[in-house]
Amino acid sequence: MLNFLAETFRLGIKNLRLHKLRSLLTAMGIIFGVAAVIIMVAIGEGTKVAALEQIRQLGANNILVRSIKPPESSDTSARTTRVLEYGLKRVDLQRIRGIPGLSHIVPIKDTEQRITVGEYRAPAASAIGTTPEIFQIINLRLARGELFTTLQAERGEAVCVIGSKVAEQLFPFKDPLGQSIQVGSSGRQIAVLTVVGVLEPTGLRVGSEGASMMTRDPDQQVYFPFDLAQRTYGDSITRQISGSMERKQIELSEIWLRAERIEDVERIASIATNILSINRRQGLTDVDVKAPIEILRNAERLNRMFNFIMVGIASFSLVVGGIGIMNIMLATVTERTREIGVRRALGAKRKHITLQFLIETTVISLSGGLIGIALGATIAKTLPMLVSAVGGGSYPTSIASWSVIGSFVVSGAIGIGFGLYPAMKAARMDPIEALRSD
Repeated sequence: MLNFLAETFRLGIKNLRLHKLRSLLTAMGIIFGVAAVIIMVAIGEGTKVAALEQIRQLGANNILVRSIKPPESSDTSARTTRVLEYGLKRVDLQRIRGIPGLSHIVPIKDTEQRITVGEYRAPAASAIGTTPEIFQIINLRLARGELFTTLQAERGEAVCVIGSKVAEQLFPFKDPLGQSIQVGSSGRQIAVLTVVGVLEPTGLRVGSEGASMMTRDPDQQVYFPFDLAQRTYGDSITRQISGSMERKQIELSEIWLRAERIEDVERIASIATNILSINRRQGLTDVDVKAPIEILRNAERLNRMFNFIMVGIASFSLVVGGIGIMNIMLATVTERTREIGVRRALGAKRKHITLQFLIETTVISLSGGLIGIALGATIAKTLPMLVSAVGGGSYPTSIASWSVIGSFVVSGAIGIGFGLYPAMKAARMDPIEALRSD
């Protein structure tokens, strides 16, 4: 039996080699179909991996509670006649501290002040009053210098740690460590801070899927002690916008929470939402509660949907390739009618003829699958470099092993499925009629 299979396989390969170009063109549909599946899945998986990396940066155990500014009034005079009061209160912080299962609670106060060093200004930077735990909570790594300590924070010392982009903007030609930066405008509250540390770039992109809960770029922030921010700037913020004055009263900008266990994240987020709803007559319109774990699950759901749609579209190429194989093999049966008659006359059974044609179609499909895997993997690997060279952006891809194995198996199944009818047609030929064929 093994000798028969080996001989049949050798004969099938010989027949394919006699028509190399036709065999290659027959396999084209399979090649491009498999390559398309691998590329599409690699794009989806790459996007998922990038989102997961950003979520890891934020911390899956974290929960962010933040203040939300109400919609601005179209009446510009109203900005100068009343104080807009909204967002998190210190009493909210005290109530949240009572939630069981929390390992860290970090308040944040955005001073919304100008950040300058002489003639240099960081226009997109934010001066953030917070506690030293913030660096651990959102995984901010130190590039140079040191982080300010709990003792320095309790004393309200005028020290700060700056993000990588702030360092580039304010100190383009010198080492920022030990330098002073000014937070605030002349004529108002001003804090002069000494830079004690510079952070590594985070790579977080505000508004991206993984970091959609972030309202500010961590690389564009200046971190200094919370007590100093509270003492210097208070709760009232006054800004001049388009010729009018905007005044608002806000006690806390954000509160970062870290759960001891990842299983408790959603429970704690729900409890925090209920606590914040206390004494808020209009509901949670000025505060929001988000957790990276929710974004993770949403990203996974969207990725599954993307893969399903893209693989479905790419699978049409495989079906078209299968139809091409069937078409060519039907033509081949007609061409080889006399050969089939001779083999039947010499004692070959129907199953032998069927097996011979199935082997040929399967070899075409599997060969096309292997070429398609190589082509798809090559394009998936080079796509990020091409996008980076052309557009200067980042476009990650990640080849999924299941897409490679699955597309190869499907390509073989298509060879068998679409080759079965031509093989059965060849096997059912009447030997006498086949021998009479020219």
